[in-house]
This record gives sequence, structure tokens and C-alpha cells, in this order.
Amino acid sequence: MPLTPNWKVLPHGPITQLEENLWTVTGSFDIPFNPLKRVMTIVRREDGKLVLHGLMALDEKTQGQVEALGEVAYLVVPSGFHRLDAGRYRTRYPHAQMFAPAGARSRVDKVAKVDATYDDYSPDETTSLVDVDGLGQREGALVVKSKRGTTYVMNDALFNMPEHQPGLSGFVLKHVTQSTGGPKVSRTARIGLVTDRARYRAALEKIADTSGLLRVIVAHHVPVEGDVSGALRGAAASL
Repeated sequence: MPLTPNWKVLPHGPITQLEENLWTVTGSFDIPFNPLKRVMTIVRREDGKLVLHGLMALDEKTQGQVEALGEVAYLVVPSGFHRLDAGRYRTRYPHAQMFAPAGARSRVDKVAKVDATYDDYSPDETTSLVDVDGLGQREGALVVKSKRGTTYVMNDALFNMPEHQPGLSGFVLKHVTQSTGGPKVSRTARIGLVTDRARYRAALEKIADTSGLLRVIVAHHVPVEGDVSGALRGAAASL
């Protein structure tokens, strides 16, 4: 399928396969001195159709590789602040359903028509869209079940940029937004996203108790892996 005329591609890496039904692509922003990476997640349902979370315009070759994995049928815009490529995907895949959290729908609608909220998604044995308590329905999670276990795909409500960065941007990320240094709920999220800290703390602890939890994919930088449950409990305790 040829790319749409307004398809703007920013630097990104290749598709990385994590499980038999789960892939990610990591890219960057066209902003000087911004070390943040952004992540798109690709999931294949049991019926072979694809769910794309955190939409990112890819170069023609890589976008073709995505389309070769299955029909692009579900587009998830996980936040009112993560809509950069939502309109481009809406144009390129007019028959796909676009979903957004209920609390973010009006903001996303300004750039791309949203068809439904997370509550309207039809789950199958491998995928579901769920609200995460304590976030005022501004964000939620895509839950992916694979043969080896379960992956949660979240957004800005959990941050994982393990290493502190140099320069002014690194100072801002470490001391102002408090985003770097491992899995955490950043100051930005605590102020602008979390509506009830106690309920969000309980929600993180509930996710930590998930049997067979493999990882949590976040919107920026790298997934939370290894002792995922411990990392989530640590983030919860900081609230």
C-alpha cells in the first residue's frame, strides 16, 4: 500500500519481535536535544488481525513489514498527548477502528475521529483493552497474552528510562520531571495524570500480581523486564 501524502516519518529502528504475537518499534522525536524514545506496539490477535498501540509513522519498507503481519484493524491512541500520527493512520487505514481512553477521547477527536473507547473493544483470548484505576480514564493498558506469559502495554503512567542523561535535557529529566533512573511514576505523571494516588498504587500492585507477567511496555524508552513485579511494587510505593 503506498504511503499517504502527509505521512511524515521520523527516525526509527526495525521491528523487534518479543513474542509469537507481539512486536515493537522504537523511534525518536524531531526535537533537538530530546533523548526520549517513543514506542509503537504491534499485537496479532487470534483471528490474525493487528492491534497497533502508540501509533508511529514508519518508512515504506517497515510499514510494509507491519502490514505483512496481518490486517491493520485496531488503532489505539493511548493518550490525548500521544496523537502525533493518529490522523495519518486514520487516513491510511480508513476501515480500521480507532480507540482511545474515555478521558482522552475529546482531545484525540480533534486530530482523528475516534470510533470507540476501551470499554467498547471486543477482547479475544490474547488481547484486551482495560482501564487502569486511579488515572481518571486518561490512560489504560493493552493486555497481551502470549504462549510464555502476559505483557502489559502502558503509556506515560509508568516510565522506564534507566540511565540518567547528560546535559540540560538530562538535568530536566532527572530533577524536574523526575523521569530517569529506572521504572517509576514520574513527577509529570503524578501531577498531570494520576487522579487518585491510592487507587493507582493499588492498580500497580494488582498488575504486579499478574501470573506469568513477562514485561510492561511503556511509551518512552525500554520495557520493564526482569523482576517486573518488584519494579511495579517499587513504583507503587513511591506514590
